Amino acid sequence: MESEMLQSPLLGLGEEDESDLTDWNLPLAFMKKRHCEKIEGSKSLAQSWRMKDRMKTVSVALVLCLNVGVDPPDVVKTTPCARLECWIDPLSMGPQKALETIGANLQKQYENWQPRNYTQYIPLSIYDLQTWMGSPSIFVYDCSNAGLIVKSFKQFALQREQELEVAAINPNHPLAQMPLPPSMKNCIQLAACEANELLPMIPDLPADLFTSCLTTPIKIALRWFCMQKSVRLVPGVTLDLIEKIPGRLNDRRTPLGELNWIFTAITDTIAWNVLPRDLFQKLFRQDLLVASLFRNFLLAERIMRSYNCTPVSSPRLPPTYMHAMWQAWDLAVDICLSQLPTIIEEGTAFRHSPFFAEQLTAFQVWLTMGVENRNPPEQLPIVLQVLLSQVHRLRALDLLGRFLDLGPWAVSLALSVGIFPYVLKLLQSSARELRPLLVFIWAKILAVDSSCQADLVKDNGHKYFLSVLADPYMPAEHRTMTAFILAVIVNNYNTGQEACLQGNLIAICLEQLNDPHPLLRQWVAICLGRIWQNFDSARWCGVRDSAHEKLYSLLSDPIPEVRCAAVFALGTFVGNSAERTDHSTTIDHNVAMMLAQLINDGSPMVRKELVVALSHLVVQYESNFCTVALQFMEEEKNYPLPSPAATEGGSLTPVRDGPCTPRLRSVSSYGNIRAVTTARNLNKSLQNLSLNEESGSSVAFSPGNLSTSSSASSTLGSPENEEYILSFETIDKMRRVSSYSSLNSLIGVSFNSVYTQIWRVLLHLAADPYPDVSDLAMKVLNSIAYKIMQVGLACRLKPQRLSNPGELVHATVNARPQRILDTSSLTQSAPASPTNKGMHIHQVGGSPPTTSTSSSSLTNDVTKQPVSRDITSVRPANVGNMGVQYTPHSHQFPRTRKMFDKGPEQTTDDADDTVGHKSFISATVQTGFCDWSAKYFAQPVMKIPEEHDLESQIRKEREWRFLRNARVRKQAQKIIQKGISRLDDQIFLNRNPGVPSVVKFHPFTPCIAVADKDSICFWDWEKGEKLDYFHNGNPRYTRITAMEYLNGQDCSLLLTATDDGAIRVWKNFADLEKNPEMVTAWQGLSDMLPTTRGLARRVSIYLDRSKQGGAGMVVDWEQETGLLMTSGDVRIIRIWDTDREMKVQDIPTGADSCVTSLSCDSHRSLIVAGLGDGSIRVFDRRMALSECRVMTYREHTAWVVKAYLQKHPEGNIMSVSVNGDVRFFDPRMPESMKVLQIVKGLTALDIHPQANLFACGSMNQFTAIYNGNGELINNIKYYDGFMGQRVGAISCLAFHPHWPHLAVGSNDYYISVYSVEKRIR
Repeated sequence: MESEMLQSPLLGLGEEDESDLTDWNLPLAFMKKRHCEKIEGSKSLAQSWRMKDRMKTVSVALVLCLNVGVDPPDVVKTTPCARLECWIDPLSMGPQKALETIGANLQKQYENWQPRNYTQYIPLSIYDLQTWMGSPSIFVYDCSNAGLIVKSFKQFALQREQELEVAAINPNHPLAQMPLPPSMKNCIQLAACEANELLPMIPDLPADLFTSCLTTPIKIALRWFCMQKSVRLVPGVTLDLIEKIPGRLNDRRTPLGELNWIFTAITDTIAWNVLPRDLFQKLFRQDLLVASLFRNFLLAERIMRSYNCTPVSSPRLPPTYMHAMWQAWDLAVDICLSQLPTIIEEGTAFRHSPFFAEQLTAFQVWLTMGVENRNPPEQLPIVLQVLLSQVHRLRALDLLGRFLDLGPWAVSLALSVGIFPYVLKLLQSSARELRPLLVFIWAKILAVDSSCQADLVKDNGHKYFLSVLADPYMPAEHRTMTAFILAVIVNNYNTGQEACLQGNLIAICLEQLNDPHPLLRQWVAICLGRIWQNFDSARWCGVRDSAHEKLYSLLSDPIPEVRCAAVFALGTFVGNSAERTDHSTTIDHNVAMMLAQLINDGSPMVRKELVVALSHLVVQYESNFCTVALQFMEEEKNYPLPSPAATEGGSLTPVRDGPCTPRLRSVSSYGNIRAVTTARNLNKSLQNLSLNEESGSSVAFSPGNLSTSSSASSTLGSPENEEYILSFETIDKMRRVSSYSSLNSLIGVSFNSVYTQIWRVLLHLAADPYPDVSDLAMKVLNSIAYKIMQVGLACRLKPQRLSNPGELVHATVNARPQRILDTSSLTQSAPASPTNKGMHIHQVGGSPPTTSTSSSSLTNDVTKQPVSRDITSVRPANVGNMGVQYTPHSHQFPRTRKMFDKGPEQTTDDADDTVGHKSFISATVQTGFCDWSAKYFAQPVMKIPEEHDLESQIRKEREWRFLRNARVRKQAQKIIQKGISRLDDQIFLNRNPGVPSVVKFHPFTPCIAVADKDSICFWDWEKGEKLDYFHNGNPRYTRITAMEYLNGQDCSLLLTATDDGAIRVWKNFADLEKNPEMVTAWQGLSDMLPTTRGLARRVSIYLDRSKQGGAGMVVDWEQETGLLMTSGDVRIIRIWDTDREMKVQDIPTGADSCVTSLSCDSHRSLIVAGLGDGSIRVFDRRMALSECRVMTYREHTAWVVKAYLQKHPEGNIMSVSVNGDVRFFDPRMPESMKVLQIVKGLTALDIHPQANLFACGSMNQFTAIYNGNGELINNIKYYDGFMGQRVGAISCLAFHPHWPHLAVGSNDYYISVYSVEKRIR
């Protein structure tokens, strides 16, 4: 996806401070979005742009007061005076004729919006008017002192509401029997002037100036323009000439039509910029007539105010007459009118106005020049108008796309302006050049508001996108957006699924599954997964096209997001709830086995999706999984695996929580750090679950680990602290048992092996090192355990005993897979119990449950179970065969958590029992992967990423770090060049909370990481302070055996490896503001089950490797390539690519002993491994597996403590064994070049990569430091201070990669750092 190489700054740095170019060129591991963000969708913004209720004005009443020839008594008119009414002089004809003509004209003016008739004039009161008109209504008052009417209207409306309130209290009131009239609050009033103002009487203007502005705006606007002084700048334009402007108002190609279009755009823009958003929506978007009236009202305000009249409206608008856009209007009128004389007299062609082009330029300037936090661009409504024009459409769409790219706020703004119907209509266009732009715009809209899916399908918009996706000439990024749009259209929307299935979406997607563009592969897979989600016809269409087989190739895609999308698609493919046939069952099994291969995928995101995919299968074949689960429980009980608790030499690991030891710091992403629990209750497995007779009493399933009181519940449960039937320990034991037990022979039903395999995979995932994966898998496993328990409870109503477990298998599993055991007894209600509290389960043989006040029968909760209706082939007799009964058990059964229980009250007549169960699984078992992927389209795509922006803070911090690195390298180099005669100056000493097992210096900060068995402590070796201490999260029978800093040159992460093969990567350690957080975790080596190493040996803390369990896990990290080499108590070297988060290669070691040390050099593709049998083996990664071992040295006779390959083209191999023989090899030569003998009984050794030094620690309580010639520089046997206390047996030691510093950990808990003498430093 995004490249993580960064360009280096080449100027501005002096020789002294120049940062190392290698730092800039090193790739970063685990720093992509999937590692830095939570995998979840964005919080959706509440969208207010959709009109709740569009309105249409249905009638207009015109009320005129025209007594032609008689002036009103209260107004003294000027001479000459404004005479024109509706552009007619009433004195130019007889009074009756004038009345009819003016009325007809007024009607025509309003008929632009609404045809209706008029009646005679009658004086009327506002109160009556309100009563007749009702609400909502619009009132226009064009008379002097019109503001008075607005005031009276409000008073009457208030009076009316008060009367109604009185009537509501008093039933005898005359209004009480009347139907409630609507509130007057929804009425709109437009008045020509304030209460104390007279209308203008200028003779060149009509008398009904306000009405003219509202109904014939262009005509009056041009007339008014001609009466301004500025018109002298436009020679030859007269009032008469204006009447002759050619064209029609609704034809945008003519002068009059263009002016009308510009006028609409400008008034709309002024309103959008000045009015509050909700008022704008109500007045300018809800009703066409209201919008038109109000646009024209803005003109009326401008013109009337120039004659000292202030038009009034209710609701009141902010003043708009001074808005800058009016100047753009004046300019447009000016340009148009200046052409008039030549057009009319000489017939020259009309030059179109540059208005829209200029406004688009202004919008473009806003887009390119502005900062992020500022007011929205005022031209947005104009861009909308321009979409109507073919001339500017392409440019407008391009700019609109760039605007929408600014983020969800921009999309919301554009939708509130009213962009939606325009871009919907444009989907009917066949212009190819619009395709990329429309696709981009729609991707942006749907990323913010997915509810538009319905509008698209209704208008057949999906067909547009189907044709774009199928178009091979479209660039991949546009097809990606199209795949996203279609994925939204079919998401949880059946109509969309059907429409797209008809449109051949499945075939179109399948053709592009192997496109080179990873994001397209990802979205095509998500799109497929969504179209057949709970839609069976699409699933069968997929089956016919072998969709599942074509998706398999994506399961090994180099991009984790693509693998994740493929798992999602295959999961919904098997997750359909339709009836199963043998054919579909075979397909489900096939898919399940393909998915099972991802069990050790390097990306937790993929494994989480895998659990969800498998959970669909568990729901589908529930009874089969119940059978398998019972077998596993039985097996786990019978297998004498020593419990983890008993392994520590009989005593339990103390949880470091006493007063004298530091508390573990809480770790944010690791809410359930499992190993930090008290010891009690950790090993109570389901020991009582048994299906055969034992010592005369019938023993049955018991929820052995329902820890109500134990503190373990807080850590063993799921994140919400739910109680689990199967604890983590039980599941873990089951997993370890199943790996080497005779389980397969037990279950003889052929197709059952698939369920056995999948159950194993789920057990494995429940022990996943990444907590989210483990929690999800625990939920799925417990859903089955719960089901068994429910059925078991119901079945004990008819107790029958099984003579052998096989019967149960045949009883539960029929030839065709069923959903759930059909238990007719489930519907029989048990006697109600007196209390609601938790219960002890007392049940011996077949006696009924005893009820006491403290414990009630649990059957109460589970008996009223609806019978599953889709199972006809199972005989009810099966119920009897399931003789699972309860035994006395001291554990309380909490009422707090019933997973699928619908509760005793809720009975449904013919409900399908799987419904409750299924909804539980799908509700709790899901990942936010698809929603998280969709966030990509809501974020800015065109913006330069911050890390590439040379001025950004991220970039500056990075420059600072790289300068620091260069300084450390340079200063350390200087000291080393002086030569090192002694290395025993103790610069740091402290007691670590646990026995140090691995120690690692940070390459550039004064920080040292010290791991004990299961926690990591960070110390500042300069200041002598403890920075952090947190738990690594590995199970108690495992220990940390290796650590590496990743991205040490930049944003450091810490990788830990434990001897069960798990790898965890942490961030935010030693950070004062944030808690440590797990970035990722995966099973680096899969076959290292800790039980394969002797238990007694494993736990001994002796440092003699001959007594101790194997080498654990050893790793070597290479930052330049992002490769991680892993090995240890296995017979292979496994190479991981951290960029792809997948295994690249397994190299067989060819030895029968463990790997104890790894060292690699990618420039030569060489890997050197030291082994427990003393051999040193050299591998060339480029060669075939059978030939890649290019050299084997067998000169050491004992365990190799360290094998090191120097990192330069001529670099040699240096290796040391426990016996103290140090050997140097040239990888090209078959024998060693040099041998040195140093002390025996070595426990730890490290070689300094820069200085010619190596140090070794001995179990005989000292550290010795040698130079490259094998000459002893000095020994360290005592601590400074502390009255010269003797050093403990050395457990680990490490050199700093640059400074001549040596860290030493010993099994007396102390960690110390030594350096050269102070005068040299």
